[in-house]
Amino acid sequence: MTTITATELKSRIDAGEKLHIVDVREPYENAEFNIGGTLVPLGHIQNMQLDELEELKDEEVIVYCRSGNRSGQACQVLEMSGFKNVKNLTGGMLNWQETFKV
Repeated sequence: MTTITATELKSRIDAGEKLHIVDVREPYENAEFNIGGTLVPLGHIQNMQLDELEELKDEEVIVYCRSGNRSGQACQVLEMSGFKNVKNLTGGMLNWQETFKV
């Protein structure tokens, strides 16, 4: 698993790159604040409910959560499931909100 910083990710979003971003928080957390990632709670990933992500096995997948811990766990599960290019957003949404003052 590699990491990506909030600044790197925001630059890529702002540049209009087509990214595969996955939010592994709970629905209520996603509703409060999100950066447009596909919501797949960590529990779904841990239970191998990966149908909506299956076609991304050979693509770059950027995973985020509140602080970076759950997304780190999700990255490990995804890698063990054959995903080849998984990145964890360093510091999660807490760092994103602090970095960009949102």
